[in-house]
Amino acid sequence: MQSPAIRLDRRSLAALFIGLAVAPQAARAAKPEINAEDGLALRGYDAVAYFTQARPVRGEARFEAEWGGARWRFADAANRDAFLADPARYAPQFGGYCAWAVAQGYTAPADPLQWRIVEGKLYVNYDAGVQRRWLRDIPGFITAADRNWPAVLTR
Repeated sequence: MQSPAIRLDRRSLAALFIGLAVAPQAARAAKPEINAEDGLALRGYDAVAYFTQARPVRGEARFEAEWGGARWRFADAANRDAFLADPARYAPQFGGYCAWAVAQGYTAPADPLQWRIVEGKLYVNYDAGVQRRWLRDIPGFITAADRNWPAVLTR
């Protein structure tokens, strides 16, 4: 008969092996579908204003809404209501992650000041340098990003 100490060691070893088998799965847990630093999509910029005012406009906490697991801010109640009526129309593509990065096969945060509306859809990029790369082949990058989305959320 084995001593309890050895049995405990075997149990500990079994638990360790199970933990090692599960750890990679936990490490690859999917990122949120909406890129929202501190829970705030587009870093607090109004998604509707890109379309109605053709520029980024900071939203206000008093005109906030929840959608897609993130908080969205708007410049006024009309923009908030328009967004809630049709979020797919106004929300940035690829969950507000950098569109160029998604085209490359990974996710990166995006600067809401680096944006472009293409065929009625909002795209944001990491910074001005990445935005310049994006502008060189927007259709090609959109095609690549569409292929990679949403699988990049697990990479």
